[in-house]
Amino acid sequence: MSMPDTPVHDQVSGRADPHAAIKGESGKRKTVVMKFGGTSVGNIERIRNVAKRVKAEHDRGRRVAVVVSAMAGVTNRMVGYCAELDPLADPKEYDAVVAAGEQVTSGLVSIALQALGVKARSFQGWQIPLVTDDAHGKAAIESVDGTALLACLDDGFIPVVAGFQGVGPDGRIATLGRGGSDTSAVAVAAAINADQCDIYTDVDGIYTTDPRIVKRAKKLDRITYEEMLELASVGAKVLQTRSVGLAMREGVRVRVLSSFAETDDESGSIVVDEDEIMEKELVAGIANSHDEAKISVRNIPDRPGIAAAIFDPLAAANINVDMIVQSVGVDNMTNMTFTVSKADEAAARAVLEKAREYVQYGELITSHNVVKISVVGIGMRSNAGLAARMFRTLADRGINVQVISTSEIKISVLIDSEYTELAMRALHTAYGLDAREGADA
Repeated sequence: MSMPDTPVHDQVSGRADPHAAIKGESGKRKTVVMKFGGTSVGNIERIRNVAKRVKAEHDRGRRVAVVVSAMAGVTNRMVGYCAELDPLADPKEYDAVVAAGEQVTSGLVSIALQALGVKARSFQGWQIPLVTDDAHGKAAIESVDGTALLACLDDGFIPVVAGFQGVGPDGRIATLGRGGSDTSAVAVAAAINADQCDIYTDVDGIYTTDPRIVKRAKKLDRITYEEMLELASVGAKVLQTRSVGLAMREGVRVRVLSSFAETDDESGSIVVDEDEIMEKELVAGIANSHDEAKISVRNIPDRPGIAAAIFDPLAAANINVDMIVQSVGVDNMTNMTFTVSKADEAAARAVLEKAREYVQYGELITSHNVVKISVVGIGMRSNAGLAARMFRTLADRGINVQVISTSEIKISVLIDSEYTELAMRALHTAYGLDAREGADA
């Protein structure tokens, strides 16, 4: 996913102090952004509970801003409507449709707060404004002006912001990609100089892996921005990738906690700088992603520039390519295999079929029956044996690795999806992440 190179607070011009211009001064009272995901606002009763939780924070004397997602299932329904009409729908009209859910939720939460006697008002992305680039459907934030939100807070109101959406350079609604409300929340926190951004969801924190798959998964009290960024990018569903990258760049402390349990200032898991963590584990967690489509372009004439001929048009279409492997065939032919998100598969096929005459490939094959498994930890920087342990563990269980990709603190492999649970449990044990108590993994 692309991220703007310039920090959010540097995007506001015409002010003497860029930080003060967009972030403002919150005074001595603690300022908190509270973000609620789709399950947290899934029906009217849950929206009432969210309002009560926000009021309780407000009653503690804190300045509170709220960011909300669409009610659970609404965005999927909107996406389905678009796909039914046209799988390659105009991205601008797609955004106009799928952004509707957050608009509804922001109004409903404001009404619920007002019913409790709390002054509140809703904001859409364009009203702040939260300005994005023109990559409709997966837009990146370019600037956020905190002036209107700060004025709202100064007047004793709670601003309730529709997440996931902003306004593009053409004045049209632009959405930030699935999970984009997390990024909205972090951007708002940076804009108003919030002390913390609390992400309320259906889990009580960040775990070493998916506890639905590995019963011995452990909840982490703290995790570094860098580790969380990698985990989010490879399939961990707790936080959106760009939200973590933005939080790291802006220095926003992010806490993940449950909407459905009693919480206090010590609840959940917090994402912080590496120097705030005293005891650093070699491996922080293991993630899996089923949102992978494997594309194989086969029997390509092996000539200089062939990789660019394949990947340049995909980039021009805003299609992110993840794992890549090139294998040399016979008679000066080569094969290229890579992954894209399942949502981008149809568009990627269309782009490659259009480029077929120039690339001169023989065959285009796609597969959904794959999963990406990733091991993440700052220990990867200095412990070469951690990578070998992953391959040995998978090999011992007869699991074939199709594609490999690495970063400084991460190693990912693509395997058949039928081996997901076996691989996750085996690796969790192999890296010593199992909790001491719990059901057998």
